[in-house]
Amino acid sequence: MQWGAQTQTDAAGDDLTARFESRHIGPTRNDALSMLESLGLHSLDQLSDRAMPAQIRMTDSLQLPPARSEQATTARLSELAALNNPRRAMIGMGYYGTVTPSVIRRHVVENAGWYTAYTPYQPEISQGRLEALLNFQTMVADLTGLPLAGASLLDEATAVAEAAALAHRAQRGKGDTLVVDAGLLPQSLAVVQTRMGALDIKIVETDDLATSPALDEAFAVIVQTPTTDGRMQSTGELTELADAAHAKGVMVIAAADLLALTMAVPPGQWGADVVVGTTQRFGVPLYYGGPHAGYISVRKGLERQLPGRLVGVSRDADGVVAYRLALQTREQHIRRERATSNICTAQVLLAVVAAMYAVYHGPSGLRRIAHDIHQRTRLLAGALSAGGVKARHESFFDTLTVAAPGKAADVVARARELGVHLRLVDANTVGISVGEDATDEDLNHVVAAFGINPDTQADPWGGFGATLRTDSYLGHRVFNSYHSETQLMRYLRTLEDRDFALDRGMIPLGSCTMKLNPATAMEPISYPGFANLHPFAPAEDARGYRILIDELSDWLVQVSGYAACSLQPNSGASGEFTGLLAIRAYHESRADHDRKVCLIPSSAHGTNAASAAMAGLKVVTVHSAHDGQVDLADLATKIAENPGRIAAIMVTYPSTHGVFEDTITRLCEMVHEAGGQVYIDGANMNALVGLARPGRFGGDVTHLNLHKTFAIPHGGGGPGVGPIVVADHLVEFLPNHPVVPMPDARIGAGGTVSAAPWGSAGVLAISYAYIAMMGPDGLTKATQMALLNANYIADRLSDYYPVLYTGANDLVAHECILDLRELSASTGVSVDDVAKRLIDYGFHAPTMSFPVPGTLMVEPTESEDLGELDRFCDAMIAIRAEMDKVASGAWPVDDNPLVNAPHPVSRIGADEWSHPYPRSVAAFPAGHHTGPIEGEGSDKYWPAVARIDNAFGDRHLLCVAPTDELLAQQQ
Repeated sequence: MQWGAQTQTDAAGDDLTARFESRHIGPTRNDALSMLESLGLHSLDQLSDRAMPAQIRMTDSLQLPPARSEQATTARLSELAALNNPRRAMIGMGYYGTVTPSVIRRHVVENAGWYTAYTPYQPEISQGRLEALLNFQTMVADLTGLPLAGASLLDEATAVAEAAALAHRAQRGKGDTLVVDAGLLPQSLAVVQTRMGALDIKIVETDDLATSPALDEAFAVIVQTPTTDGRMQSTGELTELADAAHAKGVMVIAAADLLALTMAVPPGQWGADVVVGTTQRFGVPLYYGGPHAGYISVRKGLERQLPGRLVGVSRDADGVVAYRLALQTREQHIRRERATSNICTAQVLLAVVAAMYAVYHGPSGLRRIAHDIHQRTRLLAGALSAGGVKARHESFFDTLTVAAPGKAADVVARARELGVHLRLVDANTVGISVGEDATDEDLNHVVAAFGINPDTQADPWGGFGATLRTDSYLGHRVFNSYHSETQLMRYLRTLEDRDFALDRGMIPLGSCTMKLNPATAMEPISYPGFANLHPFAPAEDARGYRILIDELSDWLVQVSGYAACSLQPNSGASGEFTGLLAIRAYHESRADHDRKVCLIPSSAHGTNAASAAMAGLKVVTVHSAHDGQVDLADLATKIAENPGRIAAIMVTYPSTHGVFEDTITRLCEMVHEAGGQVYIDGANMNALVGLARPGRFGGDVTHLNLHKTFAIPHGGGGPGVGPIVVADHLVEFLPNHPVVPMPDARIGAGGTVSAAPWGSAGVLAISYAYIAMMGPDGLTKATQMALLNANYIADRLSDYYPVLYTGANDLVAHECILDLRELSASTGVSVDDVAKRLIDYGFHAPTMSFPVPGTLMVEPTESEDLGELDRFCDAMIAIRAEMDKVASGAWPVDDNPLVNAPHPVSRIGADEWSHPYPRSVAAFPAGHHTGPIEGEGSDKYWPAVARIDNAFGDRHLLCVAPTDELLAQQQ
């Protein structure tokens, strides 16, 4: 029977039930027509035709499945999750069973106030997550015994590689040999080999680190503690290694289990210079390999060599303690190819989870969890020993490697039948790792899998091996105050209220694509079938993930116009590095060994240059022409100056200048004619989906930012996913994995760039759901609406701020650059002043001074409705009027609402007010909404602090949670 369900429409005639796109795209149909009319256009297709070069436009439609409803998508993802069988994960190898406290999962992981925030470049509106990250750094520093820790890295394997690169920088002239522990996790070794191989660094693997002859030529040595097979070295052995290495001028890097360090003397006390690892077992689900927050800590003197983000303590204009990103001159967006790393997105959301796990449990709770795991492992070892199965090592923390001559596969299979995943080391050996979540029943099943009666009584066997630590740690009050759920819930809410995220208003950051992260797409990451699966589980227990990965990969290939996709890179910068490695390997396979030059336009993201340097390529900059396009004459010159040496060009399209360059196809031809490859940076793919395919207009490889274009949230600075899509001739050079080989037979012995086979697999369901719900037509419309929203803003503001670059027909792409340089020169009001003043109006600032100093780059995305676009434009127009008042002398240059912005409530509520403008102008420049919200208006967002003094914080570097004593020392 046809039931004839009635379609629901809104006042503008938009279908609200059949198409998710109506929920995702902000402007209604009538709003879009009005916006088009203001631009002198009559349709979205006309806008696309006039803005984009005809030679790159698609002539066909995206060949994707029709859009699914939200309900159908939820059902499909539930079906896929059910095809995964996590069982009890006891495989180990860097991934361990943990228990995520519900209060943290509910109030952080599943909370838009945390997951929709951006990297805290604007610290005044980021004090909540900056405090959470400072907690993370304090936790890592305390547990590792070193004074300085970073704000997270991508995973443990990349953390080990970053540490090796750090040591190589710090030990310049010491040699190009790296000594590596034979007990290093295999995925860490593979990533280190990939990263160091690109720099021609020799790796020597040995199980006798302290006496290895290679130390004589080494710049660093890496030790894993405990080792992959579970051996916990004695503190004396590790001290002996550190002494031997330091005697030869060699740095010591320890890859350490952070939970074990709640019991063992920390590496900083036995001589390690750098300590790295993962915080996954601090309450972060397995997620089939990621996302997880790696960690790094360093001894004093290495702070300026540290890769990635670093949160530091400073003060605001009123002397109030405040937090901000420290020592940013190390980073890629400033130093480009001379940066300490290419890191842009790290793993902030997961670092917050790990930090709050430590806050919730406190030092005694963490020590108890570690002690219980170790004791249960000893009991398991005793039960196995009583049945004649001996562990390889007597000293261990949580992992046993046991002999099962000729029967290892049978043991692992029996354990699987009983609901436990064990590690098949080889035909004669089984690995067992006990996690926080292992139950008595699980341990009995492990014993039974070896054919031993689990009811047999046995004494504990084996010991810890390392000297127990006696010093105190995590003594700061934050780790000793929030141990009830009520306390932690309120602490998390307080921190959340200090931040400005997408749940509060538009974040118009250019080149960042802060679009809606749909709730329907976010829900599946908490499904047990997706959250609890170990990355090295048997393929038959990961069928749901494998189907999701295959389908998503196929969709990304279709959208981009390439031949194959790798989901292993777990950030956009990682994708850049991976794509360049594929290009370099391609040239090497053709004996083109001299192709080491990477051409990069001056307008490119800093990550491009940093990634090229990491890949062992020489960066040669190509200038921009007066209209913002790549200067093809200069490109021709640079090609001519490097005959036979061009490896690639990295070009962002549309460009970071916010325009569709009509010379892009000629640029690709020129590089191909010179024998090079074309890397098209997919940072701005939100302007192309459904309209143009990089793989069809000249690209050989592109990385896609799933955390931009395809709706994975930014998480305050991570997680991100940066898959690469490549042309057919580069497929064989895609990443592989030492533990789980890629199922695509076309992929050869490619390098490894992430710890897990599919990187941050746990968040792939978000992009899968987004594409499924939007469908081919919805994705195309989203792109067109992103173009319309940007052009609407550019048109409305052009009479007040010059739009620096436009393309064909005076149109921009999905973002526009507002030029404040002449205004700043005539008024004394800087781009920073405008950015901070926007906070008072209730906005996150656009991207400041990139790619051109003294400008604001605005990207509204398709998700913002007309009301929000107009609110932003009204704010910018009002700020221009304020600048004019400064220029006219009505307000002093050194005392006006812009230079004093932002205005926290502590200033507005102060008894004294000496400024030449009233409090109402300071706090409520756009008016004060009172009464119910009822469809319009919003409550005031109050920044927690006044403008922060960044220079003070860098001069008085403090990167752990401040005690009263430390604050006194800083002052």
